[in-house]
Amino acid sequence: MIKLFIMKKSEGFSSTQEKNSYDFEREVKEAILSHPSRDKDIRPWGGFITLWEDRNFKVKILFVLPGKRLSLQRHKFRKEKWMIADGSALITKGDKKFIMEKGNTVMVEQNELHRVENISKDKVLKIVEIWMGEKLLEDDIERLEDDFGRA
Repeated sequence: MIKLFIMKKSEGFSSTQEKNSYDFEREVKEAILSHPSRDKDIRPWGGFITLWEDRNFKVKILFVLPGKRLSLQRHKFRKEKWMIADGSALITKGDKKFIMEKGNTVMVEQNELHRVENISKDKVLKIVEIWMGEKLLEDDIERLEDDFGRA
């Protein structure tokens, strides 16, 4: 049986309202916790929802809060394909840094250093992330730098 979860569009703020970091955190938390997926988590940088998981691939949505970034990391057992669904990101891939916008994609190979950062001050970055590999484990991560003390 195939199960596909569709996310509800979050209620937005009117153009006259200004969001602060608490509003973005609340919006992301509500989107994640209200989703029917069992594999989801709130993280210090935002959070994720797993939409689909099979033996050799996993599809996730990442929500990165304005001004936040994930750790500089690499994975031993998987590679990742990222597609920017909404927002703008500063990507670190190996020794290169570049900006990605909505619709852009990038492949991160096994053992390649990488990081994503939301460069917006007023928008949640949304990324479709596809994991591919023999072992698809959350703990397949080596953190070299981390803004939240996890390295």
